Amino acid sequence: MTEAFIYDAVRTPRGKGKKDGTLHEVSAVRLSALALNQLKSRNNLEGHAVEDVIWGNVTQIGEQGACLARSAVLYSDLDERIPGVSVNRFCASGLEAVNLAANQVKGGAGEAYIAGGVESMSRVPMGSDGGAIAADPTLAMKSYFVPQGISSDIIATEFGFSRDECDAFAVESQKRAAAAQKAGRFKSVFEVRDQNGLGILDHDEMVREATDMQSLGALKPSFKDMGEVMPGFDAIALMKYPHLERINHVHHAGNSSGIADGAAAVLIGSKAYGEKHGLKPRARIRATSKVGTDPTIMLTGPVPATERILKTSGLKISDIDLFEVNEAFASVVLRFMQAFDADHAKINVNGGAIAMGHPLGATGAIILATLLDELERADKEIGLATLCIGSGMGAATIIERV
Repeated sequence: MTEAFIYDAVRTPRGKGKKDGTLHEVSAVRLSALALNQLKSRNNLEGHAVEDVIWGNVTQIGEQGACLARSAVLYSDLDERIPGVSVNRFCASGLEAVNLAANQVKGGAGEAYIAGGVESMSRVPMGSDGGAIAADPTLAMKSYFVPQGISSDIIATEFGFSRDECDAFAVESQKRAAAAQKAGRFKSVFEVRDQNGLGILDHDEMVREATDMQSLGALKPSFKDMGEVMPGFDAIALMKYPHLERINHVHHAGNSSGIADGAAAVLIGSKAYGEKHGLKPRARIRATSKVGTDPTIMLTGPVPATERILKTSGLKISDIDLFEVNEAFASVVLRFMQAFDADHAKINVNGGAIAMGHPLGATGAIILATLLDELERADKEIGLATLCIGSGMGAATIIERV
């Protein structure tokens, strides 16, 4: 089977996903095109340089609808003969795009792809596309649907994570992200410029270095009223998990991922492709995985996705030098560390989505780019990226430096 290599990975900074965010005036199609252009210029891609653009995007409605991937190709400087396809695996869409591209190369269906994703959460609000999982009462009842925030609190309750533990994890994420920014560790980041070439944003703007236990302690739980008062989602959770006496609401804005805008792109190809175009591979994609999990607790997918990818790759958890586990909520990563007895010193060493934000369709490709940057900086070999996914799924990718 043909091997799949990562030749390059780039990303925009993550902007605050609100109307006062710096990237609010930049549409998702333009963010995508900027990432595609960055790959094109850095690698001197000409003509029909790749087989396809596979692009993750979650809220596929309005200006993010109508096959945003193809729109991005046409908006960019890439050749119009390159097609595009949009994929949606919720929070793992960007990583799923990479995995699909890698497996296409491995299977011989084309020599190279660009994969990645985008989300403009300031312009296209999360959930504005609707969806049967929440809107169809018969499905919601059958699956014991609760919102993700409730799921994060179920994880904390089920696996014994306190408010202080979740807050301490969030403080550490902020400190690591701030230190990484100051040290210039995010080599994959390029500056977003306007139509006149003037700089708009060159760094992840949501990092709050001054965050401490005291400031987080003043925040009220975000999902307590939703669980106990409004639609009463706690009651649904307790029907599914009757062994729990109550749901301990420990998550809030400070220990949950921030809403963000951003895009990321990865160039993936065969060995022959690199030789043909004079490109040097940075890493090989060793293995990929995806799993379905309990849709109510929903966010535990990184554990079985990692178990599966380790089995298929023949690796052990001790073989992994660095991990990127998406910080959707603090309890998600705490559960991952608990399940594998994993050292926090190897996990999200430059912070994560709690500090820098989670632009849904882009995050999977962003954390893969971050992982590759850090493997090179720290002179490590093998890294694993994984994300929890809405409605109960998980995805993972293992890369190895070349």
